[in-house]
Amino acid sequence: MSLCNKKIWIDIEQSKTAIMFQSLIKRFENEESNLLITARDYDATCQILDDNNVSYKKIGKHGGEKLVNKLDTYIDRLKDLFPLVKEFSPEYFVTFLSIEGTRIAYGLQIPSIGINDEPRNEPVCKLLHPFIDNIITPECIPLEWYTRLYADPEKIIRYNGLDEIAWLSEYVPNPKILDKFDLDKGKYLLIRTEPVHASYFINKLKPDETMISEFLPDIIREFPNYKYLLLVRSDKQKQFLLKKLKEFKEEKNILVTQYLPDIVDLCFYGALIISGGGTIVRESSLLNVPSIEFFPGDSAPQENFLIKNGFPLEHIRENHKIIESAIRILNNGPSSGRFQVEIFREKISKFENPIEICFNFVKNKLLSKK
Repeated sequence: MSLCNKKIWIDIEQSKTAIMFQSLIKRFENEESNLLITARDYDATCQILDDNNVSYKKIGKHGGEKLVNKLDTYIDRLKDLFPLVKEFSPEYFVTFLSIEGTRIAYGLQIPSIGINDEPRNEPVCKLLHPFIDNIITPECIPLEWYTRLYADPEKIIRYNGLDEIAWLSEYVPNPKILDKFDLDKGKYLLIRTEPVHASYFINKLKPDETMISEFLPDIIREFPNYKYLLLVRSDKQKQFLLKKLKEFKEEKNILVTQYLPDIVDLCFYGALIISGGGTIVRESSLLNVPSIEFFPGDSAPQENFLIKNGFPLEHIRENHKIIESAIRILNNGPSSGRFQVEIFREKISKFENPIEICFNFVKNKLLSKK
């Protein structure tokens, strides 16, 4: 039995969700569901959806680093979403961590489900957990991390894997990305700045700054013939980085940008991935790419899960150690079979895909209503 004409609302609030929900949207479309897709204008969220020809309505924006501004944009987005959703009258709501969407679903008595691998995001979790009907979470993250933030343990669905498996399980590398950016396989680095506006990052670093400027110059001097793709999260962060790296301003092998298309392809063919956030290094290490996370806090359970299962990921906080590790990795060069798809696919096939779990759960719930 299919979900033909079943009305499902999906709210996409960040870049990761835009990537992660691609296969979920396709699954619902293949069932001929009637979809309402809304998206918040934040980071590269809308650009990712545009690149993948997703039909959506842009509603609201991110509130920045201050909680009072987050509250203000929450109120505005809530007002804009409410009449749209009420008119559509969905039979199910699916999200990652949309507070506005979950609150509206609760108020309109729409069954809801979310996927949450970030209980470090305490302000969001405290507002979301009491209102959402079910949450899909990785087993590697302690259950009490959710229950202490008001999640009902009876409503939590656990799975053996990570969110990033959702889009990597069906991934096929496309070497055309190398020509697009004039790159050589295994001869460039992709480096991502910290999510300084995330609520769990407040007070760890000044807004719109990044630690990259403290370790990158030494790596560039050691490997001047490599290319460096620096992916920032805001224009202010970009300007900060350009100022700090002004000694390299004449170098044509450094790109500083807020958006890169086909990010997974860029990870797959890179020599090394370095990031202040978790998502990119999780997916790159799952692809068997050497990866360094420099988030200035404790290692997340997901990172420990990857390291425990033999994926090439390091969490390093000290700048000199980041430099040492990067130089060692680049000197060693790509490992044997590094660019063979079968190798990373075999490794991740042992784990569960949260999108399959979400889709099957929603489908069963909707069909059981008949």
